[in-house]
Amino acid sequence: MANRKLFANRVTNIYDQKRAWKRWLLLVAMLIVGFSLWYTNQMVKKIARDERSKITTWANAIQQRVNLVNYTDDFFDSIRVEERKRVEILAEATERMVEADDNENILFYLSIISKNTSIPVILADGKGNIKEARNVDFDPRVVKKFTPELLEEFSVYPPLKLDYYSGNYVYFYYKDSKLFSELKVVLDDLVKSFFNEVVNNSASVPVIITDSTRTELIAWGKIDSTLVNDPVSVRNTIEEMSAYNEPIEIVIADRKHYIFYKDSFLLTQIRYFPIIQLIAVGIFLLISYLLFSIARRSEQNQVWVGLAKETAHQLGTPLSSMMAWVEYLKGKDLEPETIEELEKDVNRLNTIAERFSKIGSVANLKPENIVEVVYNSVAYLKTRTSQKVTFSISPPRDTLIIADINYQLFDWVIENLVKNAVDAMAGVGEIRIEISEEDKLLHIDLSDTGKGIPKKKFRTIFNPGYTSKQRGWGLGLSLTQRIIREIHNGKIYVKSSVPLKGTTFRITLHR
Repeated sequence: MANRKLFANRVTNIYDQKRAWKRWLLLVAMLIVGFSLWYTNQMVKKIARDERSKITTWANAIQQRVNLVNYTDDFFDSIRVEERKRVEILAEATERMVEADDNENILFYLSIISKNTSIPVILADGKGNIKEARNVDFDPRVVKKFTPELLEEFSVYPPLKLDYYSGNYVYFYYKDSKLFSELKVVLDDLVKSFFNEVVNNSASVPVIITDSTRTELIAWGKIDSTLVNDPVSVRNTIEEMSAYNEPIEIVIADRKHYIFYKDSFLLTQIRYFPIIQLIAVGIFLLISYLLFSIARRSEQNQVWVGLAKETAHQLGTPLSSMMAWVEYLKGKDLEPETIEELEKDVNRLNTIAERFSKIGSVANLKPENIVEVVYNSVAYLKTRTSQKVTFSISPPRDTLIIADINYQLFDWVIENLVKNAVDAMAGVGEIRIEISEEDKLLHIDLSDTGKGIPKKKFRTIFNPGYTSKQRGWGLGLSLTQRIIREIHNGKIYVKSSVPLKGTTFRITLHR
């Protein structure tokens, strides 16, 4: 008894220490994970500030570049205006020269006309016949009439109408000078290079450039090409970018555009890195815990199986001797009742030895009437239990409920539960056993009127070595759980318990 109490105390201390270690390990793990997440978050914030600084610098550079482009465009507009004025002067000089009388000096007008060496001009009548041409790309002596291509080329600006003489009008056609056209190409290249520089930005941020309506794409960069072809995805992306940053409004060549952008893909990855890290650590810890639990459970199973088989082996020799003595006493002049009870106990010991020998072996399940098994188990225990304990079983004994079980081991389960119930009631009270069916499940509820079990102990009571009794090793419920789970593929648990009123255990089997 002293050894049992010492063993129980040691096991209880082990479980208490185990719980304490779990708490400390959990606390240390939380501190490590918390520090890691905090440090990572600080790094993410620092990188985010650097990225934001790059984006701000990039946005400012864009605005400065826009100012430069607009300044260049304004400069070209000034040149265009000056060329227009020169054309008007040429036209007026031509008209004055035609209208000049003999007393008027036409040298001045001829000087103005002759100094035009850059602006292409054509003088034609109303029928499109070319009278004069200067600074053009064709030979006026060969081309005497406007072709459709030539007319289109010189119709960029409306022609000037001149009164040649007495109501006969000629038309003064002109276009931009070659120099101005070349400058315009430079301007167009400048705008194009600006867009390319924006979308291929050094800040490596996703960029979309739209027109003034914010719907038509002008250019884009760091964006999936498949997304660009889907209007819905484009609209959603623009809305997402607008939520991140206010779009940059730019006006180039009198046309308004919007530049939308958001954080770089790298920054987005880094921002979610702590969460991914936490999930990865959690999965690693979970897998580690499961592997260690499986290894520990496997080790415990091997210890249990070895202990059970060794116990069965050790019981074999004295049991054989006792059975021989029973046969010997049958030939002596003893009361038959004494021999019969002695033989029952020897058979019971033999059953116990068989139980231990079956632990860890391949389960040999056979169809049995559960009601009959429970009645037989309780009948044996009744005669060896206090008369102050009453038993009630439902349904009646003649009820037939079949399930596949191992008779000896399942009988052991009932015995352990009944003995625990008797101990919980201190030998005084009532034990009720109810057998019921639900679809393909079979339930066996065993209730007592004992002291009850605290809710926080519902799982702990099945741990090996756990006991609340002065006399006991704390192995009964652990063995019971193993028999139900591993051999019968069922479940056993505390269905309900009320302090000082009693406890109900439930066994669930598959039919």
